Amino acid sequence: MYQAIAFLPLLGAILAGLIAIVGARGRCPGEGPPPGAEEGAAAADHGAHAGHAAHAHDDAHGGSHDAHGGGPAAAGSRTAELITTTLLMISMILSWIAFVQVGFGHHDEHVPVFTWILSAGLKIDWALRIDTLTAVMLVVVTTISAFVHLYSMGYMAEDPYRPRFFAYLSLFTFFMLMLVTADNLVQMFFGWEGVGLSSYLLIGFWYHKPEANAAAIKAFVVNRVGDFGFALGIFALFALLGAIDFDTVFAQAPTLVGKTIPFFGWHPDALTMICLLLFMGAMGKSAQFGLHTWLPDAMEGPTPVSALIHAATMVTAGVFMVARLSPLFELAPTAQSFVIFIGATTAIFAATVGLVQNDIKRVVAYSTCSQLGYMFVAMGSGAYSIGMFHLFTHAFFKALLFLGSGSVILAMHHEQDMRHMGGLKDRIPYTYTVMIVGTLALTGFPLTAGYFSKDAIIEAVFVAKSPMALYGFICTVAAALLTSFYSWRLIFKTFHGEPHDRQHWRDAHESPMVMLIPLGVLALGSIVAGLPFKDIFAGHGVEGFFRESLAFAKSNTVLEDMHHIPLQIGILPTIMMAVGFGIAWYFYIRRPDIPVELARTQEPLYKFLLNKWYFDELYEVIFVRPVKWLGYTLWKGGDGWLIDGFGPDGVSARVLDVTRNVMRLQTGYLYHYAFAMLIGAALFITWFMFAVH
Repeated sequence: MYQAIAFLPLLGAILAGLIAIVGARGRCPGEGPPPGAEEGAAAADHGAHAGHAAHAHDDAHGGSHDAHGGGPAAAGSRTAELITTTLLMISMILSWIAFVQVGFGHHDEHVPVFTWILSAGLKIDWALRIDTLTAVMLVVVTTISAFVHLYSMGYMAEDPYRPRFFAYLSLFTFFMLMLVTADNLVQMFFGWEGVGLSSYLLIGFWYHKPEANAAAIKAFVVNRVGDFGFALGIFALFALLGAIDFDTVFAQAPTLVGKTIPFFGWHPDALTMICLLLFMGAMGKSAQFGLHTWLPDAMEGPTPVSALIHAATMVTAGVFMVARLSPLFELAPTAQSFVIFIGATTAIFAATVGLVQNDIKRVVAYSTCSQLGYMFVAMGSGAYSIGMFHLFTHAFFKALLFLGSGSVILAMHHEQDMRHMGGLKDRIPYTYTVMIVGTLALTGFPLTAGYFSKDAIIEAVFVAKSPMALYGFICTVAAALLTSFYSWRLIFKTFHGEPHDRQHWRDAHESPMVMLIPLGVLALGSIVAGLPFKDIFAGHGVEGFFRESLAFAKSNTVLEDMHHIPLQIGILPTIMMAVGFGIAWYFYIRRPDIPVELARTQEPLYKFLLNKWYFDELYEVIFVRPVKWLGYTLWKGGDGWLIDGFGPDGVSARVLDVTRNVMRLQTGYLYHYAFAMLIGAALFITWFMFAVH
C-alpha cells in the first residue's frame, strides 16, 4: 500500500509526459513549431481586455493574467488528465487509510525498497519511513494534490499543453512524497531538490511570459541558497556521527552535546551549528524572512500551482523537516530561539506587506508566508505537534483561498487586480461563500479549523521558556489582527461595493462543476479539520498519537502549560480577529475614502509596505549588481583578455603574425633570392673564419 501511495503519482507523471511528447510531435511532426505558434497558443483567452496592461499593479509588477491557451489541444489531453487525477485520487484514499492505521492503530512501518548508494563505508538504503508524522503529511499532500488535479481539469481546459502541466503536477507530488517518506537525510535531500525542480517547471509553465521565466529562475536561485545550508548540515552530521539515517542520528545525537566544530579558529557548538544550517534550508523552502522574496513572484504560475505548491506542500516542507529533526532541535535551545525569531519576524513582516497588495493572488501569497511564520514559532517553542496541526488545517483553507481566487480570476476574464473588481458576490455566490469560509478559517473565527490551530500556537509561545518567547507572542498576536484586516479587505474589495469593470462584471459567471467540487470539499475541510483533531495535535492525545515520530525533552512542558494560561490570553487572538474585521469593514464598506486618504498622507509608509520593505531593491544593490559586475569583469577581463588573449586566441594570433612576416620574404623576384643567398654565404664564411680562430 505504501509503495502505491508513493509511486502512483510517478506513474501518472511518466504517462502524462509520454502523452505530452507524442502530442507535441503530433502538433509539429518532424519540425519545430511555426513562428508565433508558442505565443499564439498561450495567449490570454476569454476575451482578456487589451487595456489591462496599462493598469500597472501598485506593487510595480504590472498587471498579470493567468494565460490560458488558444489553439488546438495536444492529442490525449483528456487522457492525461484522467490518468493523473485518478491515480492521485487512489493515492489519497490509501493515504487516509494509512493515517488511520498508523496514527490510531499504531502500525508504524519501515518499508525497504532497494539499496541506493553503496560506496566504501557508506551504505544508503532507499526505504519508506511510515510513522504518524509521515501519515499526516501523506494525507495533506495527496488530498490537496488530488483536488488540485481535479480543479485543473476545468481551470486549464483551454490550455493546449495540458498533458505537460499534469505531468509536472504529478511529478511534483511524487517528489514531495519522497521527501516526507524519507528514511535518511540524503533521501530527504533527493525529494527536497526534486520539489525545487518541479516548482521551477510549474512556475515557469507559461514560458512565453518573461515574468514567469524570471519568477521561476528567482525561486530556483533563492532556494539554492537555503539548500546549500541544508547540504552543509547533512555533511556536518555525517562527519561527526558517520551516519545519515534518522534512527542512528537520533540515537547518537546526545553524544554531540557539548562538542564543537572547528572552523578557522572558531569553535561553535556542534548541535547549534548543525541545526542552524539545516534550518537555513527550511528558510529557503518555506520562504522565511530573508529568503522569502521568491514566493510572491511565484504567483506568475497557473493558479492551481499556487494552491498546490505555495499553500499546502512545498512551502511546508521546511516545517516538516524541523518536526522530523525534533530530536536534534530539542538538544539545541539556541537554535530553537532563532527559529522563533525568524518565524515571528516573518509572520509580522508578511502581514504588514499583505495590507496594501492589490493582486488577489499576492495577498494570499503573503498570507501564506505569514502563516508559515506561525508554524515555525510553534516549532521553535517545542510545540511540534501544534505546528503540524496548523500545517494540517492551513493546507485546507489556504488551498481553498487560492483556488477560490482562481475562480474569481476566471470569472473576471483573468483579471487579478482587486481594484478592477467589486460587487461579485451576486454574480458568483458559490465562490463568494467558500471564500468567506476560507477567510473565517484563516482569521481564526471560533470553531473553524484555523481557530484551533493558530490560537494554540499563540498559547504555546506564551508559555514557552525560550528567550525569544515574548517577542514571538507579541508578533503573532499583532499578526492575528493584521491577518484579519487584509483577509477581509480582500473579500470586501472583491465581492462587495460597486463593480469597477462593469463589462467583466456583467459577463462574470460561476466556474464549471469540476472546479466547484474541490472548492466545496476544501471548504468542508476548513471547518472540520479543527475540532475533531484538536486532542491528538494539541491536547492530551499527542503522546499516544505521534509516539516516537516527535521528540519532546523532559524539560519541554509546553503542551501541558498552555492549558493553564489566563483567560484573557486565550481570548486575545479572537479579539484581534474581531478588531481586524471591524477596521476592514469601516475602511472598505462604510468609509472607502479613508484608505485612499491614508495612502496619500502616509505616503512613505505606504510605499515602504507596497514595495515589500524594499527587499528586492536591497538585494539588487547588495547581491545582484556586484555579482553581475563580477561576472562581466571575469568574462571580459579574465576570460576574454587574460585566458583567450594569452591562451588559444593569443597563440593563434602570434602564429598568424609570424606567418604573415615570413610571407613577406617570399616575393617571387630572382634577385631577392640571389641577394639572400649572397647574405647567407657571407655569414657562413664569416662564421667559419672566426670559428677556426
